[in-house]
Amino acid sequence: MSIWRKVFSREAAAPAEVGRWVVVDTETTGLDVARDTLLAIGGVAVDADGVLPGDSFEVVLRNAEGSDHDNILVHGIGRHAQRTGVPPAEGLAAFVQWVGDAQYAGYHTDFDRAVLMRAAALAKVPLPDRPWLDLAPLAAALAPDKQKKGGGTLDDWLLAFGIECPVRHNAAADALATAELLLHIRARAAKQGRTGFASLVKLTKQQKWLASGH
Repeated sequence: MSIWRKVFSREAAAPAEVGRWVVVDTETTGLDVARDTLLAIGGVAVDADGVLPGDSFEVVLRNAEGSDHDNILVHGIGRHAQRTGVPPAEGLAAFVQWVGDAQYAGYHTDFDRAVLMRAAALAKVPLPDRPWLDLAPLAAALAPDKQKKGGGTLDDWLLAFGIECPVRHNAAADALATAELLLHIRARAAKQGRTGFASLVKLTKQQKWLASGH
C-alpha cells in the first residue's frame, strides 16, 4: 500500500461496496464549451479505502493550432506540447478504457462533462454519458461550516480542508487534490448516514435547486 493511500484512507469512512470512482479534471483553450478545444485530461481513481495514485490517467491531446499566450499562462501547456500531443481519438479512447465502469466525480463537473462529450463526438469516440458527482454543490451541502462567505471555488475548499495542490490548473494535479476533497466530503456524508453514489448525486441536485432560489 502506498503512502498516499495510507494518508488519504484516514478520512475515507466509506462502505466497502462503494466501488471504484474516478475523479476527473480537464484543461481547455478557454471556457466556451461549444467552441474551445480540450487540451488535457487528468484523473485518479478512488475506492472505499482512499485515493489510488497507481490507478491514474493523464494525457495531453494534440492541438495543431495551439492556444493563445494568456491561455497557456493558465495551464502551462505550451504550443510545442500541444502540437506534439496524442491524437484526440487515441487519447480519448484510452481515457474511456481507463474509466471503464467507474462512477465519475469532479469539481464543477458540468464543464468537464460537456467538453469531454463534445471532444469525443468530434473524434468519433463513444463516451458513455452517465451521471457525474459534482463536489461544488456537495461540499456546500455537507460542509456549510467551512464554506466561506462569497466563496465556492476549488481553491476555497482546498484551503478550508488544508489540502495542498502544488500545481494548480494542471489536470492531473487538480484531479488528485479534488480526490482528497472528495474523501473529506464523503466522510462527512457517511457520518450523516448518506452513503452510495446515487444518494450523493441526489443531494447535489437538491443543493443546486436550493441555491437557484427555489
